[in-house]
Amino acid sequence: MMGHPFSQDPSNTAAFAAISGSEPLVSGNQHIRAVVIGGGTGAPVSIRTLLSMGFETSAVVAMADDGGSTGILREEANVTPPGDVRKCLAAFAADANDPLTRAFKYRFEFAQNHTLGNLMLSALEDATGSFPEAIAICEKLLDARGRVYPSTLDRVTLCAQTRDGSRLMGQANACRSSTALQYVWLQASREPEPYGPALEAIRNADLIVLGPGSLFTSIIPNLLVPGIVEAIKTSKGRTLFVCSLADMQGETWGLSAKEHVSALMDHGMRGLLDYVLVHAPEPLRPEDALSESYNAAVGEGDRVSTMSELGDAQLSGRVRPVAVSYADVQAIQAEGPVVVARNLVDPQRPTWHDPRALRAAFAGVMRLCRSPRR
Repeated sequence: MMGHPFSQDPSNTAAFAAISGSEPLVSGNQHIRAVVIGGGTGAPVSIRTLLSMGFETSAVVAMADDGGSTGILREEANVTPPGDVRKCLAAFAADANDPLTRAFKYRFEFAQNHTLGNLMLSALEDATGSFPEAIAICEKLLDARGRVYPSTLDRVTLCAQTRDGSRLMGQANACRSSTALQYVWLQASREPEPYGPALEAIRNADLIVLGPGSLFTSIIPNLLVPGIVEAIKTSKGRTLFVCSLADMQGETWGLSAKEHVSALMDHGMRGLLDYVLVHAPEPLRPEDALSESYNAAVGEGDRVSTMSELGDAQLSGRVRPVAVSYADVQAIQAEGPVVVARNLVDPQRPTWHDPRALRAAFAGVMRLCRSPRR
C-alpha cells in the first residue's frame, strides 16, 4: 500500500505557534529592525522568534546550496538556488496553516524529492527573468511578514578544507564531511557581487542575528560574499550569534561552542560579534573549568544533560551536543563578545531550540543593547 505521496521538511512550526500569539515586546510607536543571516533550517527559527517579538524582520540567505532538490534544479535548469529562500519564505508566511503555505512546503518524493516552493521559485525566475522578482511574488502569495534577500545573485560554489587537510567542493559534500571543517571559501567565474537590498537591510538593522544553523554551509557562506562583512561593520546594530545545540552533520563534528565562535571570527567577524548565545542546561561555574571529571565528561555524549532523551545510538552516531564550559565562556569573552548562556533546548525535540526559551534569551540580549555600537 502506497504511503502519503507528500512530505514536508522537519519543522517545529507547531511549537512556534505557542509564541505566535504572545504579546510583542515592542509597542506600536517603537520600530526595531532585525535581520537574520543564514539559511537552511536554522534561519526560520530566528525569523519566527523575532516576528513574535514584534520586530520588523528580514533575512539574508546564502546562495551556495547545491544538494537535493535545489542541486537538481541548479544543475539541470541553471536557476538560482531556491531551497534556503523557500524555507525562510515559509517562516515569514502570515498563516502557517493556510493551504497555500502548507502546499508551498510540500515535498514530492515521487518526483526527485522536489518541493513545490522550489519549483515555484525556479519557474517564476524563468518567467520573470529575475530571482528577486520571483521571491517578491511568493512573498505576496504567502502574505509574508518580512523580506527575504539572497546574499548574491551570482553563481557560486562553496569549497572547504577539513581539519585533516582534505579539500571538498560543493556545499552538499562539505556538510557531509567525515571530519570538521577548518575554513571555507567561494569559487566563482568572477568575484561575486553582493545583492544591494541585502546590504541595505544589514546596514539599517538594529539587531543582526547569525544562526542558528549549519555554521560553515549556511551562515559563513553569506560572510564570504564581498560587501556583507563591511555592511555588518558599518551597521548601527548589534550582532548576535546563536550557536547550534547539537552537531548533526560532519562539518562541525566535535567542535565546541568556542570553536564555533573562532570559526566565525576567522571568516571575517573578528571584532564584530557583540553577543553569543549558547545552550547551557545549568549555570556554568569557575570550578567546572578546573574539574578533571568535568573536562572528561564534556568530551562525551552526555555533556549536555538536557539532551539525555537522545538514545545511545544517536549520541554515538551522528548527533552530538555542542560542548560549552566556563573556560570556553571566558575565552570567548576575552575576544570581545558577551556570552549569554541559557537552557535553550526543546524538551520534546532535544536537537531544536525551545521557542519560549529562545524568545526570552533574545529579549535579554535586547535589554543589553542600550546604545549603538561605536
